[in-house]
Amino acid sequence: MTLKIFNTLTRQKEEFKPLVPGKVGMYVCGMTVYDFCHLGHARAFLAFDLIVRYLRHKGFDVNYIRNITDIDDKIINRANENGEPFLELVERFATAMNEDFDQLGMGRPSSEPRATGHIGDILRLIETLIEKGYAYAADNGDVYYRVRKFDGYGKLSGKVLDELESGARVEVGDVKEDPLDFALWKGAKADEPHWESPWGIGRPGWHIECSAMSTCCLGDTFDIHGGGPDLKFPHHENEIAQSEAATGKTYANTWIHAGALRLGAEKMSKSLGNFFTIRDILEKYNGETVRLFLISSHYRSHVMYVEEHLQEAQVKLERFYNALQNAGVSSDSDTKDIDNDFSVRFHAAMDDDFNTPEALAALFDLVREVNKTSGEEKAALASQLKYLGSVLGILQSDPQAFLQSGAGDEAEWIEAMIQKRLDAKKAKDFATADAVRDELAAKGIVLKDGPEGTTWSKS
Repeated sequence: MTLKIFNTLTRQKEEFKPLVPGKVGMYVCGMTVYDFCHLGHARAFLAFDLIVRYLRHKGFDVNYIRNITDIDDKIINRANENGEPFLELVERFATAMNEDFDQLGMGRPSSEPRATGHIGDILRLIETLIEKGYAYAADNGDVYYRVRKFDGYGKLSGKVLDELESGARVEVGDVKEDPLDFALWKGAKADEPHWESPWGIGRPGWHIECSAMSTCCLGDTFDIHGGGPDLKFPHHENEIAQSEAATGKTYANTWIHAGALRLGAEKMSKSLGNFFTIRDILEKYNGETVRLFLISSHYRSHVMYVEEHLQEAQVKLERFYNALQNAGVSSDSDTKDIDNDFSVRFHAAMDDDFNTPEALAALFDLVREVNKTSGEEKAALASQLKYLGSVLGILQSDPQAFLQSGAGDEAEWIEAMIQKRLDAKKAKDFATADAVRDELAAKGIVLKDGPEGTTWSKS
């Protein structure tokens, strides 16, 4: 089946054809690490984790680059507020980010470059832009990009220069030739981190960092560039302008933008102060539940945060895991796909711009079939369920462990009740044994007696 991806640049679905057959170069703009990641960040990065997983499932060798912005106004300000070196702040929150992403089942990128590790590449790129007349050095040590000189400006976002100009503000003492020009290099201010440059000490602007890191890791032209919904303009538009002006080549062939996570009418963001950190949510729900909640919507759609939707995701996962447990499939079981309608529907959905809602619908129907069958057919279908789940990054935990995880502090009491029932059965006090089972069932605890003893799960 042919994989089609919606290309933000062309505004249509296109058959995906990588530059090199069988290989994919993909760059995703990563975190500016000055605080804990919130659930909106998880929404965006899970989308790209899912895309990478499916590309690899289809046999592509994916070189997935996700950078870390480790020098930025927000980082500098937060480090100064805390009275700590900016790199210590960066390291602390980069570690926290990876811990949170691990909990959500995200794979690590192939490489995770940091802006401060590419200062030399950034300087060379700026020098090229100056030589070609696309950039200029101001008297105060700043270097700016001439937006009007790049004919294709606005092709990604659809922005029109005249409309942008009408909304632009001219600051008092502005050293820019044009209000639309943006900074490639910022002259150093007092007590800021800085590096030597041909234009004096300073630090890079945000946009130039990603142009330098992406092309250094993937070449002047690569297959896929991605990011969150708010990066289309100006960040990605500026990346295109810088990169294509410097190289004379197409920067990225396919542009992918994930949808936002919304609280009411507004997207979740630190600037608006309306966010839950990933850690806040993981205190109430396990990572796989959060993952299922976020991938249940198409990656390009905006997701409304409603706590009931997380609860629904938990119930759906319990249904999946109950089916796996009843079929005898564990985390160690070998799994494989089957050439049947469930597999065809799943792959057709994912080949259609990574349509996870339709792919999950096929898995829900597969669960129903698992529950209806028995014997070898049941085991084979359950194995297929776990296999296809792995493509989405779900259903890889041990079923019993997952199903017991929702019990929390009740686990010790449940085990004591199971022992009480066992003692009653040994004493042939079947009335007490039945009463214990009924009491547990009333609390949603399902017991299963087997050759190796009694196991339990939350229904």
